[in-house]
Amino acid sequence: MKSSGSAGRGALVRSLSLPEKVALLTGASAFTLGSRESIGLGEVRVSDGPAGVRGATFSGGPTAVLLPNPTLLAAFWDEDAAAEAGRILAEEALARGVHVVLGPTVNLPRSPLGGRLFEAYSEDPLLTGKLAAAAVRAMQDLGVGAALKHLVANDSETARNTMSSELDEATLREVALLPFEIVVADADPWAIVAAYNRVNGTPATEHRELITGIVKGEWGYRGLVMSDWFAARSAGPAANAGLDLVMPGPRGPWGEALVGAVESGEVSEAVIDDHLGRLLLLAARVGALKDDTGADHLARADHLAGAPGSAARHTRSAVAPDSAARRAQLTRLAAQGMTVLVNENGTLPLDRARTVALIGRHAVETIGMGGGSAHVTPPYQVSVADGLRGALGDLVTVVDGVEVRSRPVPARGGFLTDGETGTSGVRVKLLSESGTELERRHAADATTTAGLDERYAEPVATVVLSAVITRSGTAELGVLGSGDWTVRIGDSESSFSLSTTGRNFGEELVVPPLSTGVHTVTAGTTFEASVRLGSGTDAFSAAGLFGLIGRPARRETVDVIDDAVRAAAGADVAVVVVGLTEEQETEGVDKSTLHLPGAQDALVEAVAGAARRTIVVVNAASPVIMPWRTRVDAVLWAGLPGQEAGHAIAAALLGNIEPAGRLVTTFPAEDGGSPAWSVTPVDGVLAYAEGRFAGYRGHDAGLAPAPAFWFGHGLGYTTWDYSDISYSSGSVAVTVTNTGPRAGREVVQIYFRPQDNAHPVRLMGWSAVSLPAGGSARVTVPTDPRMWRAWAGTWVPLGPGELIAARGLGDVRAALGRI
Repeated sequence: MKSSGSAGRGALVRSLSLPEKVALLTGASAFTLGSRESIGLGEVRVSDGPAGVRGATFSGGPTAVLLPNPTLLAAFWDEDAAAEAGRILAEEALARGVHVVLGPTVNLPRSPLGGRLFEAYSEDPLLTGKLAAAAVRAMQDLGVGAALKHLVANDSETARNTMSSELDEATLREVALLPFEIVVADADPWAIVAAYNRVNGTPATEHRELITGIVKGEWGYRGLVMSDWFAARSAGPAANAGLDLVMPGPRGPWGEALVGAVESGEVSEAVIDDHLGRLLLLAARVGALKDDTGADHLARADHLAGAPGSAARHTRSAVAPDSAARRAQLTRLAAQGMTVLVNENGTLPLDRARTVALIGRHAVETIGMGGGSAHVTPPYQVSVADGLRGALGDLVTVVDGVEVRSRPVPARGGFLTDGETGTSGVRVKLLSESGTELERRHAADATTTAGLDERYAEPVATVVLSAVITRSGTAELGVLGSGDWTVRIGDSESSFSLSTTGRNFGEELVVPPLSTGVHTVTAGTTFEASVRLGSGTDAFSAAGLFGLIGRPARRETVDVIDDAVRAAAGADVAVVVVGLTEEQETEGVDKSTLHLPGAQDALVEAVAGAARRTIVVVNAASPVIMPWRTRVDAVLWAGLPGQEAGHAIAAALLGNIEPAGRLVTTFPAEDGGSPAWSVTPVDGVLAYAEGRFAGYRGHDAGLAPAPAFWFGHGLGYTTWDYSDISYSSGSVAVTVTNTGPRAGREVVQIYFRPQDNAHPVRLMGWSAVSLPAGGSARVTVPTDPRMWRAWAGTWVPLGPGELIAARGLGDVRAALGRI
């Protein structure tokens, strides 16, 4: 059936009965939207992001590129780099038959305790909005939709599906909504995801003022607003508020209830028609609606994926995730955003002739991504040990570090192998209630999900995981997941039940319960566990993440530190890699402290006392407390660098790629040292008491102590001088000179500090320049007009103030007063 633009889509809508319309407004499965052959509507497939495109499943699936996390990408302060990452996501989506990627995330981490900070770009709304807009444009230029998330004030994870974010209108407009406004205006994202939380008491999915009043009304947004997974709570109120699509499906709060709401007069059928029209526009844009004028958007993707709207669009392969071209690209994207926080006496870059003691659990098990829905299965992950040994060979001695997790992870490093393939991992079997085998496969990461989709003829009732233990000795063995377990280790058998705490939504997937014990085992012993899934009716009670845990028993901390000290004393330089894990940086759980887990601080202190020179690499997206920062010679913040982590960190340490990053999040000096700190609701309410003064804005206003490292800080590998600042027609110009011994890249940051103390300092714009040693250039930085305004019931101009050129507000280089 042919259609012609919006009029044609309107005709398609009118051709359907009310129940048929409503049926399309709830997803068909966990990651698909419904199809309707009679109107030429094909299936639309969505996938989680933003660090990779897993495909239309929560776990498993084909291997996929694992990008550096958005916070690390953002640290390069470059729209072209954000767009490059967006193109990679689009290419991956095209290769996997995915039409819409759930991302980017433009929520602002008001507190550094936010567990999902690693998915966000920055604490600053302008930087976030401009980078996200670049990524969205790049994705959609290739015919893949972006779903901007999460609308709005979903800046922490604790009780996220019940809590209310309470913020005044000025804070909502100037801070929380601003990145969404920028992306809608500059990139027109094809979808927006409404959040779990309430906003000033009203569920985000039912917030008419936000969705219909501001987003669709004031901003003129014509795309689709969809619920986050299981976030929709009602039929009539959500539909009338402007929510267009409920996810996932096929069950949900709409269906017959929404049909009844229309028939009773609570919801106008015109509202339903508008929702469906927006869904059909999305389908047209991604090529799932036949012969619609949305095909012109897809013509730009032809060179990648065949004719617009055709099946060929979703079958042609992108660049292979493990190809040489992709490896080099991912290494560069990660390394260039890494940030030199401390560099005394030119310790970095590393001298290639020096011997190196490489120390730390994160050196041998480098973390490339955060936890939760951002998880993908990459073709490989390069550790720092592999990367640095590959570059320096026998000059590097590697020493494992102290324990960094309170919860053991599923089996790694070949301790458990699949008895059928002999490869590292486990064998997974999914069984129905009748005992029918629904699926049998290998799981390299020793985990699987079950009960989340409808792809089997019968529901999954039992998961069986089995492996062969490869090493004799004392081992920690256990299981992960909620349900009734039977565990067999050799000839011994035990049965028990595990259940979640019920404190956080989706625990079964994000932080499932576990049980472990210490066993003496012999190589070749069979380890098998089966679990019967729950039978409840809520979203996850009959589903979850399941796995086997297997590793050698833990060593005493004092012994580990003694080994590290001996290695450090015997080398020219010690490189200690510390950081966080998916326990702290994950969807579903917030942090309780910024201190490094385990005895990592003690490890750094001990090594610094023994080594000639000590370099610390921080493998984390979030700020961490560094009590040792004045007693080490260099600190490199490496973020979560993706699948090429080790190669990227080695390239940055050696200076093959300058780590030219500038911080996108303020690093407080101690716990509690931020303008906004607590992420724990009180009586269901999380009050944004800091108002517009979150992050660097509040530090500058004196609402919190001076941070350890300011937003925008970053040393790179050279030094810079600023002179001759001027302002004209909305742009600031300044002469920048590279005064150091190496070529480098500088990011000129322009801030405005209003004279009126009621309004915070704010980033107005930035420009980057690359210069050789001794080089000089006149750099012009346009300021964004949206930053010259304040909300007072309507947008009004800011009063006079001071323009600042800075390398972060801790290093102001030039200023112009009374602008």
